[in-house]
Amino acid sequence: MIGSSSNFYQIGASLPVDAPSYVQRQADEEFYLKLQAGKFCYVLNSRQMGKSSLRVQTMQRLQKQGTVCAAIDLTGIGKVSQEQWYGGIVYNLSESCQLEDKFDFDWQIWWQKHQNILSPVQCLSLFIEKVLLAKIQQPIVIFVDEIDKVLSQYFSLDDFFALIRFFQNQRVDNPIFERLTFALLGVATPGDLITNKTQTPFNIGEAIELHGFQIDEVEPLIKGLQGKFNYPQRVMAEILDWTGGQPFLTQKLCKFMVEESGKENPRSVEEVVKSRIIENWESQDDPEHLRTIRDRILANEQRAGYLLELYQQIQQQGEVAANNSVESSELRLSGLVVKIEGKLRVYNRVYQQVFNQSWAENQLNNLRPYSEAFRAWVASGGKDESRLLRGNTLKGAEEWGKDKNLSYQDKQFLAASKEKEIQEEIAASEQAAQLERERKDKEAAEQRNKALAEANKKARQRIRSGTVILIFTLLGAGIVGLIFKQQVADSEEYLQTVETFAKLAGQLEDEGSDSEAKELFSQAGQSVNIKDHKLKQAVLYTGISYAYQKLKSKDFKKSQDYLEKSQEQWKYLQNYSSNEALQIRILNLKSQGNLFKEQGKTQQAIEEYKKAFEIFNKLKREGKRGKTEAKISPPFISEIKIKILSKQNVEALHREFIALLSKNGDKNLKIEVKKSLTEHYLDELNNLLVNKKWQEADKRTERIMLYIANREEQGYFDPESLKKFSCDRFRHIDLLWLQNSNNRFGFSVQKEIWVKEGLKLGITEWTDDDEKAYSRFASRVGWYDDGQKQYYSYSQVISKVEREGDNSSIGILPESYTRYQFQLTNHYFSRAATCKL
Repeated sequence: MIGSSSNFYQIGASLPVDAPSYVQRQADEEFYLKLQAGKFCYVLNSRQMGKSSLRVQTMQRLQKQGTVCAAIDLTGIGKVSQEQWYGGIVYNLSESCQLEDKFDFDWQIWWQKHQNILSPVQCLSLFIEKVLLAKIQQPIVIFVDEIDKVLSQYFSLDDFFALIRFFQNQRVDNPIFERLTFALLGVATPGDLITNKTQTPFNIGEAIELHGFQIDEVEPLIKGLQGKFNYPQRVMAEILDWTGGQPFLTQKLCKFMVEESGKENPRSVEEVVKSRIIENWESQDDPEHLRTIRDRILANEQRAGYLLELYQQIQQQGEVAANNSVESSELRLSGLVVKIEGKLRVYNRVYQQVFNQSWAENQLNNLRPYSEAFRAWVASGGKDESRLLRGNTLKGAEEWGKDKNLSYQDKQFLAASKEKEIQEEIAASEQAAQLERERKDKEAAEQRNKALAEANKKARQRIRSGTVILIFTLLGAGIVGLIFKQQVADSEEYLQTVETFAKLAGQLEDEGSDSEAKELFSQAGQSVNIKDHKLKQAVLYTGISYAYQKLKSKDFKKSQDYLEKSQEQWKYLQNYSSNEALQIRILNLKSQGNLFKEQGKTQQAIEEYKKAFEIFNKLKREGKRGKTEAKISPPFISEIKIKILSKQNVEALHREFIALLSKNGDKNLKIEVKKSLTEHYLDELNNLLVNKKWQEADKRTERIMLYIANREEQGYFDPESLKKFSCDRFRHIDLLWLQNSNNRFGFSVQKEIWVKEGLKLGITEWTDDDEKAYSRFASRVGWYDDGQKQYYSYSQVISKVEREGDNSSIGILPESYTRYQFQLTNHYFSRAATCKL
C-alpha cells in the first residue's frame, strides 16, 4: 500500500523523477512551457525549495517531446582553476548530450587542442557553437544548477554570464542560436551574477517564482498519510499550518507523523513539531535546514545587523512593505521570510518560533557589543546623547570595530561617541584651566592669555573632531587649516552642511548605490579646496539635492528645497565666471532638469539640460588629444584645478539629455550632444592611456566602439556592424593607442602581425591551418604562452602589461574585444585595412 512506511517521503536532495511524493506546483507548468518556447529562464530562490527536483521533472517532460537537455551541477565542479572550471562545463555538456556515444566525439582531445590557442571562455563559446549546435539539430536546453557556487570561486565568472547573454543576443543575427536555451537555478539574485559594475548587468531571462505547497496541490503527500490517520486531509492541513508549505519542512513533518502513527499514544502535529523540530533545534537539525538559514543571515558581518533589524521589524509588526533593497533580497534568499502581496512575512510558524525575538536579540548582541545603546540612539534620530559610549566602553567598542567592515550608522555612532567624550574632556580641561588662571599672578597675564588663545583654538578643532573623524572616514580626505575668528560662522555652516551631505552619501552607499555615493564624496572632497564660502555651500546644496533624487525613498520636495537654497546664490553665481562657479551651475541645472523630468515636464527639463550643455561647451578648452588638436572635456583639462564636474557627471549629463531629446526634441541638437559625448569618451581614453591605466583603457576602448556603433544594448559586434564602423573614429582610437605606447599597441599594429603570420582578412570558415596561424599570432602579441602551450587569461595579459609597460609584446593591446568570439578578430582587422589604419 502507498505510504506503508515513512520512506514514502524524502527529506533533502532532489527527488527522483518517479518519486510518489513529488508535488506539482504552478511553477512546474510555467517553467516547462517557457523553456519549450525557447525562453531563457531562471529559478532563483532560497535553499531547499525544490529547485533541483523541479529541474529533474522539467527535463523529463522536455526530453519526451524531443528536446535535448544537458544538466550542469556546479557543486560537482568545485573550487578549481579557471581552465579546469570551463573544462568541467565542456565535459558535463559532452556527457549530458552523449556526444561520445552518438557522434564518437572525444571532448578531451578537442579541449586540449583548442585551449592551447583560446581562452577558456572562448573555448566554451566555440564548443557550443561549432560542436554542440552543429552535431545536435534538435532544440537544446542547458540547465545550470547551484548557480550561486560561482560566487565562491577564486576568479571572476562574469564572462560566463556575459557569454550566456551573448548567445541570446546572437539569435537576432544567427538563427542557429534560436535552438539554444539556458535555465539557471540557485540561491542568488540576477544582480549577483555579474559583479563587475562596468559590465552590462545580467538582465536577460524570465523569472520563475517558486512558492510553497498549497493545500490544493498536496494530494501526493496526503496519499502517504492514508491508512495511518483517520483524517489524513486534516493532518495535512495542520502540517501546512506549521510549515507554510515549505517543501523540505513539509516532507520532514509528514515523515515524522507517519513514524508517530505507529506509536501506542501518537502525539499531535503541534507536539511533534515542538519536540522534534523546535526544541533543541540546533542538535536536531538533521539533515541541516534551520542552521542553513541561520548561517546565511550571519555570513556577512556588515550586513547581518541590517538583516536582523529588518527581521525584528517583521516579527514585531507581522509584515513590512517589500522593496528592492539588498536586505530585503538577502532575507528572502535565506528562506526565513516570504513576499506575499507586496509584504514581507515570516515564512511559517516553525521559523517564527525557532528564530524568535530572543534569538534575534542575542545575535545582535553578539554582532555589536553596544547594540542596545546603538538602537536607542538610532531610534532617537541620533539626538539622545545619553546613549553614546564613553570611557572604557568606547575604547572597547573602537577596538572591536577596528578590523570590522562597519556600516555607515555604526561609524556615525562611534564618531558621535568620540565627539561627546572629547567635548566632556575639553569642558573639564577648561574648568581646570580657569582655576589655574585665577591662582596665577597678574605678571603672567600676557603669557596666560596667549596659552588660552592656543587652547581655545585647539578646543574648537577638537570639538569638531567627531564630525571630522566621520567625514575623514567617508571622504578619504581631510578638512585642513585653522578656523580663524572671522571664518567661524562660515565654517560652522559648512561643517553642518557637510554632515548632512555625508549622512545622505552614507545612506546611498548602504543602499548599494556605490557610484552615486562615491560621486558625492568626491564633490565634498573638492568643496574643501573652494575658497569662496558661497560656492562651497552651492556645491554641497546641489549634491544634497541630487542625493534626495537618488535615494530609494526619493524625496523630491527636499530635493527642490536644496536646489532653491543653492539658487539663492544664483545672481552671485551668474556674475562669477570662475571655473568652479560654472561647474556648479552645470550640476544645478542638471539636477533641476531631472526634477522636471520626474514631474513629467519634458520640455522644461530639456531647457534646463540645454543651458547646462551650453555652459559645458564654454568650459571646454583647446588642447591635445594624443597629438591631435581638439576641444578637451573639462574633467581632463589640467588648468581646471578644482574638478567639481567629474567624468561620470559629464556622461550622465549627455546621456540624460540624449534620452530627453529622443522623446521630444531637436534632432540636430541630439546629434550634437551624441558627438560631444563621443569626444568626451575619447578624452577619457586618452587620459587613461597617458596615465598608463592599461586595463581601464582597454575596457573603455570596447565601450566607446559599442557606443559609436549604437551596439551598447547588444553588448557585442557582429561582422555586419564592423563593416559599417566609422573609419574616422576607428583611426582616432587607433592613433591614441599608438601615440601613447611608442607605436607598440593598437589595432593597426595587430593587423600587420595578423597578415605577417599568414592569416587572411575577413575569414568566414576557419581551417586547421588558420587556427595554427592564429596560435602564432596570439603568441606574437603576447596572448598565448608557446612554451606552456596555454592561452593567457585576460588578467594575466593585463598583469604582464602593467608589469612591463611599453616593453610588453608588440600588439598585446587592445585585447578585451576578443573575449567571446576570437573568429571576429579578423573582421576588426578587415575593417582596419578598409579604413587604412
